[in-house]
Amino acid sequence: MKYDYPHLCSPITIAGKTFPHRMFSAPMGGTDITNDGCIGPKSAAFYELRAKGGAAAVTVSECMVHPATDGSHAYHLDTAVLNSLASATYAADAISRHGAVPSLELSHSGMYAGTYMTDKTRQHEMCQWGPSDTTRPDGVPVRALSKEQIDEIVQAYGTAAGLAKRAGFEMIMIHGGHGWLINQFLSPYFNHRTDEYGGSLENRCRFACQVLDAVRAAVGPMFPIEFRFSGSELFEGGYDLEEGVRIAQTLESRIDLLHVSAGTYQRGFGDTHPSMFKDHGCNVYLAAEIKKHVSIPVATIGGLNDPAQMEEIIASGKADVVYMARALLADPFLPRKVMANRSEDIVHCLRCFTCMAERAATGTRRCTVNPLIGREMEGDEVQPSPVKKKVLVAGGGPGGLYAAWTAARRGHSVVLCEKEASLGGILKSEIALPFKREMFALTETYERFARNAGVEIRLNTEVTPEYVEKEAPDALIIAAGSRPLVPPIKGMDGEQVVVVNELYRNLDKISDKVVVMGGGLAGCECAISLGMEGKEVQLVEMRDTLAPDANVRHRPLLLKEIEKQVKAVHTGYRAEEITPEGVWCIDANGERHLVEGTTVICALGQRARTDVVEALRSTAPFVRVIGDARRVSTITNAVYQGYHAALDI
Repeated sequence: MKYDYPHLCSPITIAGKTFPHRMFSAPMGGTDITNDGCIGPKSAAFYELRAKGGAAAVTVSECMVHPATDGSHAYHLDTAVLNSLASATYAADAISRHGAVPSLELSHSGMYAGTYMTDKTRQHEMCQWGPSDTTRPDGVPVRALSKEQIDEIVQAYGTAAGLAKRAGFEMIMIHGGHGWLINQFLSPYFNHRTDEYGGSLENRCRFACQVLDAVRAAVGPMFPIEFRFSGSELFEGGYDLEEGVRIAQTLESRIDLLHVSAGTYQRGFGDTHPSMFKDHGCNVYLAAEIKKHVSIPVATIGGLNDPAQMEEIIASGKADVVYMARALLADPFLPRKVMANRSEDIVHCLRCFTCMAERAATGTRRCTVNPLIGREMEGDEVQPSPVKKKVLVAGGGPGGLYAAWTAARRGHSVVLCEKEASLGGILKSEIALPFKREMFALTETYERFARNAGVEIRLNTEVTPEYVEKEAPDALIIAAGSRPLVPPIKGMDGEQVVVVNELYRNLDKISDKVVVMGGGLAGCECAISLGMEGKEVQLVEMRDTLAPDANVRHRPLLLKEIEKQVKAVHTGYRAEEITPEGVWCIDANGERHLVEGTTVICALGQRARTDVVEALRSTAPFVRVIGDARRVSTITNAVYQGYHAALDI
């Protein structure tokens, strides 16, 4: 077979083990962890889907090796704990039976061990340990590990690696990056020891070397050992790329694959996990430079989801392997699609951080574009309905399209009506924001899926009670979405005013001085985009905080971009009047202020189309309301509700 991406699809042999292609699944935390650190069945299913989707290797994240000093955020592999070895074995088997190589990431959180506790009862009982005595930024004291403790932790890595091999894992990844313990020893920022573990680069690498030696002794030869580290810490006081090269050279004789990431979790979350505001592959340069100086295969990672870009990375010699994490949540079958020359069917990650925010909020997983994530045990294949029915979907936004596609896959006869001349709903507005191009492109992807599944799409067609009566469907899914909230502010009808949903239609009207009314997620992202274009942007928000509707992972990065791209932020300001000179506002003290600008963007929120819902609610035997029509919320909820509405028919 001739591959569209021959370098990406070519096999690679590492430590005697041949991988069928170069696309690996990066470590991602699972969805259930017991208090004693066992991998739950939901997590096994979570990792299995990546294997079923064709990843050459799937890494289970993260196995904490030393519970006495690290009660942190993931699994332990300990024969003293009932079901620990068994649960790890089930996870490894779930991966390997689909042809992927199961890998286990071994880690220790060091001074951050108590921050992400699984067993919250221990959060304030456990001392925080690191290379040196210090105090964390959050005020938690950290004690330096003794040499005896270091020896014990080193041996724990070896013990865990041996157990992992016994459980059926075929590769080990040692996590030496992102601000965890090994990184803390490597880093001059964290490591201030004066013994053989501190000072010189050789000394700072000693702990990592000892860990790798212990792991090799436990797993034996011809067993792939991968070392994951940050090519640069990317902050002042940490090590830079030049020293990252020297670290790689110091360790390379002990490892089979060098996995080059970036930054530290605590000081550079948006570097370690590149946000939508960064270029795809923004960290590849680190791997590319390090690869010039080592003789072993090098892997890269960081916002990669485009096979053409990944092909170029491999073909040009920047790296030998590409890792994906969030991209394989959005589309677990991405590798299989690439290998089958079906890259046009890839559902691309939006880099919206819904997946990580949900994990932080509830301990579960969700993905904006993939309703299966975190619910893999419910099944990943849509089953045919025993009774074929006629389904009418009112609305061609993301929820409506996903519902129509799902219903058609079940064998139903599906008609989707969109009252406008094009599909996409609220996603159409995202074309105005270059950093959200994947979100806009989602419409095209879902539309193709729906049409290929047999959905009949009727544009410029409004669904009314009379229309439903004429079509006589067995089921009606109301996905009518929302409309922008436009309050009766004086001057709102002025020529200089553009509603944020319509920005993409009016880009030529936007002047160089802009006032964005509304500091929610939509307003903030609009302000950032216009600022990136060189506009002078001011942001007006009635509340005291910006973007409370942004998720907990995206919001801090969003606020940093606001600082960079927006001239002034006026919180506590209520817009009273729009004039050709700008927006007159009243502050909390009742004083009036003119926020100057010759274009005004109205981004004051959305309101559900309840009138449409009420008119259609009783027009078919089965009626389900989804997405913003049900309650103004997120694309995530629209897609999830659309999927399950179709399954319920």
